[in-house]
Amino acid sequence: MKNVFEFKTLTDFTDYFCDEETCVKHFTAIRFRNGMYCPHCGHTEIYTFKDGKRYRCAKCKQDFTIKTGTVFGESKLPLRKWFMAIYLLSTTSKGISSVQLAKHVGVTQKTGWFMDHRIRKAMKQNSGQLFGRIEADETFIGGLSKNMHAKQRKAAIRGTGGTGKVPVFGMKSRSGEVRAQVVQSVGMVDLHKAIKENVAAGSTLYTDQWVGYRGLHEYRHDVVNHSQKEYVKGDCHTQGIDSFWALFKRGYHGIYHQMSKKHLPRYIDEFAYRLNQRTESMQTVFSDVVAKVSQSSKLPYKELTA
Repeated sequence: MKNVFEFKTLTDFTDYFCDEETCVKHFTAIRFRNGMYCPHCGHTEIYTFKDGKRYRCAKCKQDFTIKTGTVFGESKLPLRKWFMAIYLLSTTSKGISSVQLAKHVGVTQKTGWFMDHRIRKAMKQNSGQLFGRIEADETFIGGLSKNMHAKQRKAAIRGTGGTGKVPVFGMKSRSGEVRAQVVQSVGMVDLHKAIKENVAAGSTLYTDQWVGYRGLHEYRHDVVNHSQKEYVKGDCHTQGIDSFWALFKRGYHGIYHQMSKKHLPRYIDEFAYRLNQRTESMQTVFSDVVAKVSQSSKLPYKELTA
């Protein structure tokens, strides 16, 4: 049998995770890599039932399974299907729709959509601040203007192009990491707040000429004037973060077609995660997502659809 850390193709992946027992052993090893504990109270003295599938805490006396307290929750789906969904969502550059995921994994579209969002929840972006040379840019996520009502289309042409869309702001370190988030507006207050939370003071910041970036005195701020068709000025440009938005929008229009404002942050996390892991091997990315799933709390269906 192949070592899990050597798979390079989907065939390798399915050959290794060929049965539920292998998947359970792999997830157990990752979740309890620092020792067994109770997900209810954190106690480390645990009893194992004879079936090997259930556990009981010696302190709080509550029973649990390997899925309890994770994104998998008490899902009745076999781990093998969850693993296939993680592999597909984490290794496809533009994502995979719930319809296609459902077909590949062998579940209903409703279940595929639920699985998609639970896995995205585990792909949360890093915390802490970026430093060094940082590109920043804002964009708007929503339908194509040609699909808008005539009045909305005229308003979009008169304005910044964001009418009826959701403003999103992104930052990309020249060393590689991307951060992106939904913002209330692309005004100075919201953009300054996002930058100060994510970029260390003293860093070099590259932006376009948008007025929302004025007054960032804590940074070495350089600007390219896109309105004058200036896109590169020495080291100053925003091509890295622009490329991320281009990839995101190709996924939006070509794969997902629509993202509600409520769920948009998870889609952004998904695309940022894949880009930030782009130099890693398939097995490294897969194992990292599985580890994040083991640490992330469950996401009830009612919460998703509320």
